[in-house]
Amino acid sequence: MLIAGFPAGAWGTNCYLVAPAAGEECVIIDPGHQAAQGVEETLKKHRLKPVAVVLTHGHIDHVASVVPVCGAHDVPAWIHPEDRFMMSDPEKALGRSIGMPLMGELTVGEPDDVRELTDGGVLKLAGMEFSVAHAPGHTKGSVAFRMPGAGDVPPVFFSGDLLFAGSIGRTDLPGGSHAEMLQSLARVCLPLDDSTVVLSGHGSQTTIGRERATNPYLREVAAGLGADPTAAPRRGM
Repeated sequence: MLIAGFPAGAWGTNCYLVAPAAGEECVIIDPGHQAAQGVEETLKKHRLKPVAVVLTHGHIDHVASVVPVCGAHDVPAWIHPEDRFMMSDPEKALGRSIGMPLMGELTVGEPDDVRELTDGGVLKLAGMEFSVAHAPGHTKGSVAFRMPGAGDVPPVFFSGDLLFAGSIGRTDLPGGSHAEMLQSLARVCLPLDDSTVVLSGHGSQTTIGRERATNPYLREVAAGLGADPTAAPRRGM
């Protein structure tokens, strides 16, 4: 399997391109602010053909390049219905203005083909399977994507802004909920095998085993306690 990722834009949001191998079809995950050029460069480098864009949630730092990327390749975008409005109204999603200079660089709106994700669904795209887990807490419509392992290849978990190396996503923006975040961590993350590779929306990759042992939020959830909201700095837009 080929996974090529890069941080993009003002928020350093990780965009991932996933394919069975170089020269094949691929799926693009979270093409955010100023990600379009990086997407095109990665497609060319690995000779990939996109078939879909899938989104972990609707914040502008994860969806800002959806319209140009989908339009350039005539592919659909998948998003949870509770976050769909954010593509057309990013400032409402944040509860504040994101700044006129920055807004001037964005293509706000939906691509021509938008499809909605459901909890427990399985997307079969580019010869791969992505299991969808609804994981509210950062936003109402946050999801994570799981890919099974095979042989020596471990399972992969695209966590969006649910789980980071050493931290979790912030919950103080509209639609956020610390209680729901803890429930999502318990329901979605804790059952995963320790070998699962975590590719998050910001920062470096990690594993479930490492986070189970060191992440203060995941440790508290595993112990059946409510994690201290000040235990570690939280990330995301």
